[in-house]
Amino acid sequence: MAKILVTGATGFIGKRLISALLTQGHEVYALVRIRGQELFPYFVEGLHLIFGDMQNRVTLAGLPCDLDAAYYLMHSMSDIMGNFIDLERKVAENFLEVIKETKTKQIIYLSGIISEERLSRHLQSRLMVEEILKAAGIPFTILRASIVVGEGSASFEIIRDLVEKLPCMIAPRWVKSLCQPISVSDVLFYLEGVLLHPDCLNRTFEIGGPDVLSFKQLLLQYAEVRDLKRWIITVPVLTPRLSSYWLVFITSVRFSLAYYLVESMKVDTFCRNSEIMTILPHKCLTYKESIRLAIQKISQNEVVSTWMDSWEIRSSDPDVSRYIQVPTHGILYDEQRVELKSSIDKVLNKIWSIGGETGWPLDWAWTLRGLIDKFLGGVGTNRGRRHPSEIMVGDSIDFWRVLKADKEERHLILYAEMKLPGEAWLEFKIEENQLIQRATFRPKGLPGRLYWYAMFPFHIFIFRRMAQKLS
Repeated sequence: MAKILVTGATGFIGKRLISALLTQGHEVYALVRIRGQELFPYFVEGLHLIFGDMQNRVTLAGLPCDLDAAYYLMHSMSDIMGNFIDLERKVAENFLEVIKETKTKQIIYLSGIISEERLSRHLQSRLMVEEILKAAGIPFTILRASIVVGEGSASFEIIRDLVEKLPCMIAPRWVKSLCQPISVSDVLFYLEGVLLHPDCLNRTFEIGGPDVLSFKQLLLQYAEVRDLKRWIITVPVLTPRLSSYWLVFITSVRFSLAYYLVESMKVDTFCRNSEIMTILPHKCLTYKESIRLAIQKISQNEVVSTWMDSWEIRSSDPDVSRYIQVPTHGILYDEQRVELKSSIDKVLNKIWSIGGETGWPLDWAWTLRGLIDKFLGGVGTNRGRRHPSEIMVGDSIDFWRVLKADKEERHLILYAEMKLPGEAWLEFKIEENQLIQRATFRPKGLPGRLYWYAMFPFHIFIFRRMAQKLS
C-alpha cells in the first residue's frame, strides 16, 4: 500500500477521496489549514492530519520523505476576488517546494476542461497550475473535468436551488453553452485509478459522463427527474456580474464563487478525447442517474462533504482553540439562563438540530438576518448544514461555523461568518437543569458598538424567546 498526500483535504472532493483511499488500505497524510478541524466524526486508522497553509510556506512541515504520490486539489477561486490567479501560482509553487523535498513518484491534479483559446479567469488559473506542475520534473497525471455532479458540489447545489425554487427563470443567452457533467463517484474512480499507474504518468486526460448538454438542458433535466414543470427564458442583457448577483440571492454560493462559475459557463467544456477509456475502461453514470444518486444521498442524510466545508480563518496560525476561548474583555454580550422544560437529551437534540431545513427558533427573524447578510455580500442562510442532526467541528450551519460540539459536555459553540463590524460567538451549554445561552460580540471600533446597540432591542426579544423554545 502507498503513502499518499492529499491537499485540499477538507474540500468536496478531498474528503471523499481520503475516505476511498483509506478503504483501499493506503496510508493517507491529509493537509488541513485549520488546526483542530475534524475530517470525520470517528477515528480512522491510517489517516494522519498535517497542519499547514499552502499560502504560508513556513507552516508546511511534517511530511514524510517517502511519500509515493500527492494529490493536488487546491483551488482558490472561492476565496477572493481580483488577484486569485497570483494566489493560485503562489500556492502551486509552495506545494512543489515541499514535494521536491520528498521522494514523491507522482502528482495528480484535478483540473478543468480547457477546450477553447478564450478562457475564463477560472480556467486560465487551472491551465497555469497545470503548466507549473508539468515543469516541476516530477511525473504528473492531470485529469480535466467539466461540471461535477454530486450531493454537496457547488454546481449541483446551484442547479438544485434554481430548479427547486423558481418555476420560471430568466437566463443569459450563454446557457446554450455545452458541458459534459460527470458524477462525483466517477471522478473518484479516475482519481483512484490513475494512482501510480505507469500508463498514466506524464499524461493529461479528459473525463466526463456520457451526456453532452447545454446548461439549459442541465436545469430542465433536473426538473424532469424531480417531476417539476419549469420554464427558462433567455435574454441577451444579463452580464456575468448581474447573473452572479442573481445566483447569490437565489442559491447558497458566495459572490466570488458565483462570478467565476458564471464566467466559465460562457465557454464550452466537453471532452475532445477519450484516451482515458483505453487505460481505465469505465461506464460513467448519465446526468440523470447522477442526479438521482445525489438526491438519494441527501434524503438518506449521507452527505459526506460539501463545497461549504472550506473554512476561512485568515491568520498566520489558524487554530480552532484560539476561537473556542470566547473573549471576556472588550466585549458586549447577551446571556439567557432558563430552566429546562424537557429532558436534557431532548434539549440537546433540539440544539444539535438548529439551522438548515429545521430552521431556528423564531425562524422568520433569522431568515430576515440572512437576507440582510446576502444583501451585504455575506453567505446568508441558504447554505444550510451538512447533516440534519450530526455536527462536527468545522461544519457550517447557515452563517455560523462550528467551533465546538461536545454532547458529553453538553456544549456547542458557533462562530459567526456573516458580515459584521466585529466578531460574534453563539454558545449553548447545559449545566445541571439549566440552559445557558450566550451571544458574545467583540465590536470593531465605533461602528461595531453602534451596530450592537442598534440591534439590542431585537436581541432582547429574539435571544430570550430562542432560549425558551430550545429549553
